[in-house]
Amino acid sequence: MRALARCWVPLRFSLLPALVLATGAALAIGCGASGSTPGGGNGDAGDAGHGGDGGIGNQDGPVVGDAHSPFDPDAFWADDPPPPWCGPGDAGAPQPPGGTFDCPDDKNRQGCPCDTEGAQEACWPGKRVNRGLGICKDGTTTCIDNDEFGLVWGPCQGYVLPDPTATKGKAACKCFSAGQWKIANLSPCFVTWDNKTTYYGVSTFIDGAGKAQCPTSIPGTPPPTAEPGKPWSTDTLLVDCAGHFRLCYALRAGTAATPLPSDCELAKVCIEADYVTADVEQAFPDLPSWVSTNTACATQFAKTGGYGEMSVDGLSVRCDEVDDGTGQPYVFNRVQYCPLCCNENPPCTTGCDNCNQGGSGTF
Repeated sequence: MRALARCWVPLRFSLLPALVLATGAALAIGCGASGSTPGGGNGDAGDAGHGGDGGIGNQDGPVVGDAHSPFDPDAFWADDPPPPWCGPGDAGAPQPPGGTFDCPDDKNRQGCPCDTEGAQEACWPGKRVNRGLGICKDGTTTCIDNDEFGLVWGPCQGYVLPDPTATKGKAACKCFSAGQWKIANLSPCFVTWDNKTTYYGVSTFIDGAGKAQCPTSIPGTPPPTAEPGKPWSTDTLLVDCAGHFRLCYALRAGTAATPLPSDCELAKVCIEADYVTADVEQAFPDLPSWVSTNTACATQFAKTGGYGEMSVDGLSVRCDEVDDGTGQPYVFNRVQYCPLCCNENPPCTTGCDNCNQGGSGTF
């Protein structure tokens, strides 16, 4: 299977990163552009949806009055398996709960025997793989005296089952629903040696003042070199389920609103790591520096603009696949860049005042 900037912008309002120009050793920090568009693909993240107060539907078995059915360890998980585990480390083999096949101790099913009249416990009439995830929550049952069967658990009340219309995300009671990737610096640097007719692309780096800078030493002849020991950008990841994720950012010449398979790729960097603690924004590996010797693509990008494309694929600890639905990386955000002439005074086009070095996208 397959980690911070001054201003983060949500997916629908992402501002465009700066284009930075270097002509030989003379550096000029430029402005950027505005607007972003969401990527294609279905992804594995769905709208959360809404669950109800629970009902009698989707129960995992009928009310039982006889708690002495034969117990077959090999068949115990057949119709209602334990939650899967695809996370780092070893969750260990699940052990069947105590009780009987019809009356396992972990669910406190209605009609199953209990010990103390009036005692209250959590109950769950749904499948084990959904329990405690998303909108799903346990109910409460009370031990009552049934004249015919003695002390038994009463009705399970207040539980919430998965939304039967949902196939993914919190409404379906899955572990993974959404994530957010924040990148501090998205600005590329463009270098020319021949009167601004042919460009090379190279990653910027963040200086001590938090600004995007071109490499401090650019050789007298092409191609340029990345700043040694300085990554392109730091970044952070926030996901509602732990797991292992691979995130990529690609720079392409073209238009974010109408991307084409033929759009040339200036550069693409990917980072991959375990995301250990759910619902906590945490540092992810730095985006590495890069150099592009594709002068045709760099020249097109610098003169007419381009876009940055965010994509993800991964696997949550509960085995939710995070992709486009076909096993391919899910493109979840495209950020438009203005042409380099936005650095000119006056700028060559409108929208150049909406510059921003960082950005974020939600998947």
